[in-house]
Amino acid sequence: MPLAASDHDRRGRRRWLAYALATLLLVFAATIGYSVSERQALRTLRESAAHRLDLLAAAIDAEVTRANQIPGILALNAEILDLLRAPPAEAVARQQSVNHYLERLSAQHVDSLAVFVLDLRGRVVASSDWILTDNLLGADLSHRPYFRTAIAGAPYRQYAEDVVRSEPGYFFAQPIRDERQDWKIIGVAVMKASIRAVERQWLRNDAPAFIADGSGVVLLSAPVAWRYASLRPLSGEQIAELARVQFSGRALGVLSLDIDLAATEQGSVLRLPAAALEALPEAERRFGHLVSSRNLPGTAWQLVVLSSLRPAYRQAWGNALLAAAAAATLLLSLLYLRQRRRVLQARLGMQAALETANRALEGKVAARTAELTRTVETLEAEVSERMQAERTLRAAQEELVQAGKLAVLGQLATGITHELNQPLGAIRTLAGNSLEFLKRGDAATAEQNLRIVCDLADQMGGIIQPLKSFARKAPAAPSRVDLAHPVGNALFLLDQSLKKAAVQVSNHCAAGQCHAWCDANRLQQVLINLIGNAADAMRQCPERRLEISAQGYADGRVALTVADTGCGLPEEALDRIFEPFFTTKGAGEGLGLGLAISRDIVRDFGGELLAENRPGGGARFIILLPADPGRAHP
Repeated sequence: MPLAASDHDRRGRRRWLAYALATLLLVFAATIGYSVSERQALRTLRESAAHRLDLLAAAIDAEVTRANQIPGILALNAEILDLLRAPPAEAVARQQSVNHYLERLSAQHVDSLAVFVLDLRGRVVASSDWILTDNLLGADLSHRPYFRTAIAGAPYRQYAEDVVRSEPGYFFAQPIRDERQDWKIIGVAVMKASIRAVERQWLRNDAPAFIADGSGVVLLSAPVAWRYASLRPLSGEQIAELARVQFSGRALGVLSLDIDLAATEQGSVLRLPAAALEALPEAERRFGHLVSSRNLPGTAWQLVVLSSLRPAYRQAWGNALLAAAAAATLLLSLLYLRQRRRVLQARLGMQAALETANRALEGKVAARTAELTRTVETLEAEVSERMQAERTLRAAQEELVQAGKLAVLGQLATGITHELNQPLGAIRTLAGNSLEFLKRGDAATAEQNLRIVCDLADQMGGIIQPLKSFARKAPAAPSRVDLAHPVGNALFLLDQSLKKAAVQVSNHCAAGQCHAWCDANRLQQVLINLIGNAADAMRQCPERRLEISAQGYADGRVALTVADTGCGLPEEALDRIFEPFFTTKGAGEGLGLGLAISRDIVRDFGGELLAENRPGGGARFIILLPADPGRAHP
């Protein structure tokens, strides 16, 4: 009896020990699950915050800097330079014209609050808001850092509020130099851009975000209550200086967020002060925040994003409960297996090993098959996309060529109308006379008039035929071409514009002299573009002479040259002259596509288009055309 009681006590002790160990295992599993889940959630939160920072930084940089070229444009404007050069007595007369120009320039940029010009003393001498009663004209901005930096010779950008309307904005400043005074600085051009769109469009989100400047002052924020707060407490001298030079006396640093940006580049967890938490929803105040920051390129600004830790904590507690449940399930499974281990251990072990091997093999085969299928599909998609891109590029090039033809025809419409009016008038007169002669019975004279009418009709057909062939939209079909024909057609189409521009043409291309392998219609378009560019280049020159010549080489190639006596090509433009959208003409006079399209047309023939300056002045374009495959001409 005592022995049975002793065994019962031992079994009881083992049972309680097993219960204690199971409880400890469940607590340990829950703790491990919570810790791992918390680290994983924080890592995911950091990645999400970094991704959002990348998107916001790119969007805000594009929003803030998209109009920063305006001060550079102002620094080159002749009217603004004349205003800054003029003595005080003449400056008033020039100011109104500059004001109107700045007003038009500001209207073209919807985010521009003001565009203005400062003299050497830092006073506004012209402004786009001149029409408003509270305009910036006459305002003294000499104490502003953007003026002091620009007047010292360096461009500068700064967030500030103006002294007139206390309206915040982002200021772009550029020094204005006078080439007549050995590039001496004579003023400063400034554009004030609105950046409230950044706050409205990009910072509005479920998670708080703000932008702070290099002084640690919040410029833009969501929530709005954090605007003009400081990241760290500022001294009274710092607040007074910032309010004077940048914020026009606005109260700064009333609220401190107590954030150290140096520790937030990789994301750090912190709790905001109670005063700052009042601006957040009630549900966000009980948890900390993950603070991540990023420097905005080209500025001294820091973009800061705060992510609530509430989802991370909830996920961690949920996973802790799951881990405890998994541990409990594991214990129950172990108890169940222990009861059946003696009978099924060997058979289940072998079966489990075989099934595991089969599953692993099937998984590897399936994964490899899926990988190969994806690779084949990706390659097929890439091939299809490249073929489609090539077809689209070819179609776009054909449309650009046809558009260039139609643009030239529109420019030549006046000259062609003049050429057709004369034979049309003669036909009308001769036809009327023929009617009168027929009434009188003079058939011979009427016949003579009708023959003249036929000749005039043929003459008109000769005028229209080059236009029809030039305007025809057809794919390139190279053939053996007598270069005198496309040269003659191009000169015929540009005859009126060349006469109007007083250009003397020397055409040395004689019929039957040089033949090349090309498409005559496309070559004619290239010649029209080169001749038109040459006429434009000689517009301001006293001597206007255009020379066209052709020269054959021993290998059968032909060089067709178009030379002018214009101003020539700048050295820095020779390497970029055939780049799309690059042009040496003034604003509004060309898109910079003519030479790029012409070079592509010549390369389709198997040739090349070259540009150089003539030793005696002017520019020269050389069209190298391939030889006739059937016969080479020395």
